Amino acid sequence: QVQLVESGGGLVQAGGSLRLSCAASIRTFIMAWFRQAPGKEREFVASFDWNTDSTYCASSVKGRCTISKDNSKDTVYLQINSLEPEDTAVYYCAAGWRTSTFARDFRSWGQGIQVTVSS
Repeated sequence: QVQLVESGGGLVQAGGSLRLSCAASIRTFIMAWFRQAPGKEREFVASFDWNTDSTYCASSVKGRCTISKDNSKDTVYLQINSLEPEDTAVYYCAAGWRTSTFARDFRSWGQGIQVTVSS
């Protein structure tokens, strides 16, 4: 079982930026970020492929999303710029073995971290 530890959440003003990190105990092929706002389903945000270094950002954050990595720490970072109140949610990182935008395809999850964007 992969252990994932997230950090970097908090309260940010609209228009600001936030960088979340996800450290994995074991490196898998794919690391992804999802988020869940109150009363809503968990939605895909972004993913990173360790094998190809390819990244993918959902349309909801495209143009505002940057993914980076630290190989020595098996850590992936998600930065979202120009934050909007609609970005407020609990953000989860997930690890898996194939590219997917569906939460059901990921078996390993972090504990979740709150991001609140104030207007």
